[in-house]
Amino acid sequence: MGNTESTNEVYSGGIAKILLVDDQPLVRQGMKYIIGAQPDLEVAGEAGSGPEAVDAALDKRPQLILMDVQMPEFNGIEATRRILDQFPACKIVILTTFDTEEYVLEGIRAGAIGYLLKDTEPEELLTAIRAALRGEVIFRTALAGKLIGQALQRQAEQAADTGGAADAADAKTAAAGERRSGALSELLQPFTARELEVLQQMAYGLRNEEIAAKLFVSESTVKTHVHRILQKFDVQDRTQAVVYAIRNGIVQ
Repeated sequence: MGNTESTNEVYSGGIAKILLVDDQPLVRQGMKYIIGAQPDLEVAGEAGSGPEAVDAALDKRPQLILMDVQMPEFNGIEATRRILDQFPACKIVILTTFDTEEYVLEGIRAGAIGYLLKDTEPEELLTAIRAALRGEVIFRTALAGKLIGQALQRQAEQAADTGGAADAADAKTAAAGERRSGALSELLQPFTARELEVLQQMAYGLRNEEIAAKLFVSESTVKTHVHRILQKFDVQDRTQAVVYAIRNGIVQ
């Protein structure tokens, strides 16, 4: 379990292997029925707990994992971290009944490429799976953008109100910076200071007119900055840009 998978082991067409992780056998059976009927997808295995998920991922080497959150021993967020630490080429989509800001944000930080609810329609689930296999970010819950913004704003307020929280945040940021080994500074190079300000406010869930009022600029100026941010990240929408920025430590 100590080997790290090369990042060139990615989905490139053909039949994609999917690992189903959920502590409820009936849920796994339902997903297995839906996915198994597709000519381009196959269920490579199943797991019902955090440890089982890690073992199955490293054994089956799936292209994608549908990951439940609440499971025995340790949850799906922790399983996501452990799997991607050893098998970074795998793509993981959180599939849960809980549309909460903590799970959305922690899922992003753990490296999940998507977050879906279990009441997602089968066709939407299949569309999301194929999008994730192409490397697209699929945080498509109705409240995803709002939840991300609320969580980040709350963290910022807590850090400002209490020195201990700020110190903890600083320590966490420093440790993350060491792990990235200069990668963050390279990511930031294409951005102006104003673009980074706009990106942070986007991460807080503010609309263009709200960002304009907060930064004392026109709404058209904000729109221009948002357009450039999307271009520089090479993403299609604001949620994708914010997810990428959170995952890489560009916004806190």
